[in-house]
Amino acid sequence: MTTYAALLRGINVGGSRKVPMADLRTLLESLGHTRVRTYLQSGQAVFGSDHGDEESLAAGLGRAIEQRFGFPVDVIVRDHAYLKAVAGACPFPAADLEAKQLHVTYLSEPVDAGRFAEIDRAAHLPEDFRFGDRAVYLYAPDGLGRSKLAEALARPRLTKGLIATTRNWNTVVKLVELTGSAEG
Repeated sequence: MTTYAALLRGINVGGSRKVPMADLRTLLESLGHTRVRTYLQSGQAVFGSDHGDEESLAAGLGRAIEQRFGFPVDVIVRDHAYLKAVAGACPFPAADLEAKQLHVTYLSEPVDAGRFAEIDRAAHLPEDFRFGDRAVYLYAPDGLGRSKLAEALARPRLTKGLIATTRNWNTVVKLVELTGSAEG
């Protein structure tokens, strides 16, 4: 059995696109997944599955959410090994930063750094970003809500064709912990 985290994009924000976590747990169980848990209200679920790959699990959950709640939700599914590798590969000194300063944007597929070449890194200093495996690490010392670099990275022409969803460092670490404790 493999343990996965499902990352739902853009739910329970600003009073719209409501997906109650109890309903999400029930929905995941109805899809045949086991050891289902959710974390926070912002769209993280951990579950075990013996079948499927990350893409088919994400697509299946996305279809089920749209059918149950009446609106589409982008979903990224990643296994424990991947989540642990992303956390371990952080190019910024996570131990020296506050969680609000460090974020990971999980991407649906690998991207070529050239896609984001138009971003003038020097103009955004001290903010910075680096690429990982289907992930972008973002250092935003004043937090994500005030980050001009985060806005630049999210421009539709740069993210076209991608699912991208961002989590703060506390959530990144917690997902590693939750998926790791459920392994085995």
